[in-house]
Amino acid sequence: MRMRMPVPLGRREPDPVARQQPLRIHGRNVAWLPPLVVLLAVPVVDWFTSGDFRVISWLVLVPGTAAAVCRVWTTALFAALAMLMYIVGDSSWPHQERTGLPDFILVAVGGILSVLACAVRLRGQERMLHMRAVVDTTRRILLRQLPPDVGGLDHAEIYLAADSEARVGGDFYDIQPSPYGTRVVVGDVQGKGLAAVEAASVLLGTFREAAYHEPEPVTVAERLETRMVRHVRYCAHVGRDDAERFATAVLLDFPELRSERTDWGPDLTGLDALTLDVVNFGHEPPLLLSPHGVCLLPLRDGLPLGLGGLAPPETRTATVRLAADETLLLVTDGVTEARDGRGVFFPLREYLTRALAAGAPVLAPESLVRLVRDGVLAHTGGFLDDDTTIFAVRRASAPVRRAPGAPK
Repeated sequence: MRMRMPVPLGRREPDPVARQQPLRIHGRNVAWLPPLVVLLAVPVVDWFTSGDFRVISWLVLVPGTAAAVCRVWTTALFAALAMLMYIVGDSSWPHQERTGLPDFILVAVGGILSVLACAVRLRGQERMLHMRAVVDTTRRILLRQLPPDVGGLDHAEIYLAADSEARVGGDFYDIQPSPYGTRVVVGDVQGKGLAAVEAASVLLGTFREAAYHEPEPVTVAERLETRMVRHVRYCAHVGRDDAERFATAVLLDFPELRSERTDWGPDLTGLDALTLDVVNFGHEPPLLLSPHGVCLLPLRDGLPLGLGGLAPPETRTATVRLAADETLLLVTDGVTEARDGRGVFFPLREYLTRALAAGAPVLAPESLVRLVRDGVLAHTGGFLDDDTTIFAVRRASAPVRRAPGAPK
């Protein structure tokens, strides 16, 4: 669901290599079991062979098997045991011809090479885990963990990267409380890779500052457009091939959820419904879910961020009311453009309508995002062609008390 919190200071991270042990039973490492089975099986098979065909030299497979699943010292131990077992087996079977020194050298050299291969494998795993930690840190910076009930809103979000190894992409979202109301943004940068991540980071940085300091949501929208244009121009000036990049986004403004510098969150007492101003930058319109059904918010069309110069300068804002029993669902095109094996798009609205009619708890944000995630993965067979963000938000049931001096 939400992002994983960093490990607190003073608590050690688990050993990276230990976390990569592939064979565990009830939490216990049993990586030693496969090489042990080979170590015991080869002499037994060799006992039942006869004539010139002997398999005692197959003990070279023991350290090779250990190198694939064990640590260096365990692999070295199995290499030594394999040589010892070869000496015993080759000289103890009276009905077998001895293979002698050549095969012993084969087992010994195989053991040495297996130990070296194990060391290389573990070094590669450590490097991979280090890079994954860097990616996770980047993701936590880009998509920061949002406190529960932030700015008077209950929320839940799920982010699924199309690249399971990179685990970060061009989708972005955030909630920013301010003295002028709580602002929410959900968006999707065109394209993939680090260039899309960079564009998402500059837009989020601008949103977090402008959403807090600017009184009007229209000004926040203009700041986002200007920042995207500046970023595109910068890419063009340095000769990068992503100079035509743009981003779709939805900006929500809840002007009644003002966060003053007090120990309490916004006071929602007496508000039957919240006023919601929405600016759409070419994004999928949010879905409004209520006990009565599912509908699209009636938004005006808008150009994506970075393409505002293609039309007269005009920021169109739609104003709606959000009741206490209604939930907003915002998704990126990883959901709406998800296809099954026959090329059929995921029917999000119909899927939610059926779930609502069946009595599923779709109005709670956490239940809603889980339901949509499960539906998308089931529709696509677990394969995603694009980064996917599922974001649900509704009015908080009660204000949250904050510690004195806590940032808003």
